[in-house]
Amino acid sequence: MVENPSIGRRLFQIGNYCFLVLLAFLCLFPIIHVLAVSFSSSSAASAGRVGLWPVEFTTKAYAFVLNKEEFTRSFGVSLQRLVLGTALNMIMCVLIAYPLSKETREFKFRSVYVWYFFITILFGGGLIPTYMTVKSTGLMDTIWALILPGAVPVFNMILLLNFFRGLPKELEEAAFIDGAGHIRTLWSLFIPLSKPVLATVLLFTMVGHWNAWFDGLIYMNDPTNYPLQSYLQTVIIQQDMSAMSDSDVELMKQLSNQTVKSAQIFLGALPIIAVYPFLQKFFVKGIVLGSVKG
Repeated sequence: MVENPSIGRRLFQIGNYCFLVLLAFLCLFPIIHVLAVSFSSSSAASAGRVGLWPVEFTTKAYAFVLNKEEFTRSFGVSLQRLVLGTALNMIMCVLIAYPLSKETREFKFRSVYVWYFFITILFGGGLIPTYMTVKSTGLMDTIWALILPGAVPVFNMILLLNFFRGLPKELEEAAFIDGAGHIRTLWSLFIPLSKPVLATVLLFTMVGHWNAWFDGLIYMNDPTNYPLQSYLQTVIIQQDMSAMSDSDVELMKQLSNQTVKSAQIFLGALPIIAVYPFLQKFFVKGIVLGSVKG
């Protein structure tokens, strides 16, 4: 028989709920404010009169950002990078993490290979050597210049490796007894049991590819090959008018930096905001389970 909670317990739960609601509002407030500013007039935004609701509602900021061939093209480049880069990163992470999750008696020199990858987190090759490598391999001005240099995200691979090491060895041994090889065991056993950490790694990878802008500026000599974030950084942050037509310049005169920046911030975050609810239930579990065992 379940006893009714005491008054103190009820007060504690009510306090927790109130705190969580307040915390959720504090997290949502910046997003709502940015959205409101993006739909407000330039005068209202410049005067600081915008709170959680648009003032003098207008869509001119979105018209500036969306009604451009350059924006559409850069959006397509980002989508292409997102699909190809995420697929390559996930495949490489799984194929590397699985053998490195074995014990030394099963995979000789396992520790050597783990340190080989881990050392890249502590020490980078440097910007200039990386640029020279990309240029010498003929990847400049191609989508692969944005994908191949980061084909193996080591941090994500370590999360996946630690999760694999935490799975019961008896399940793997049972699969081998039934005649399964390593490929079948990985595909039919490890991957289905690793949905939380795979969802976490997937989210990290998608956010990384979608938000990246610096490599686009470095490896793309032709602005038509810029991904979305690189394009927005060039046009909005640097205010490079050479990429704008005469009509864009006239429209820009009617806008303020606040409204345009707010519009590009929201559009840049919208795809990740749309994906996150589907992966959120796996996120915390994947982080915890993927980091507790070395």
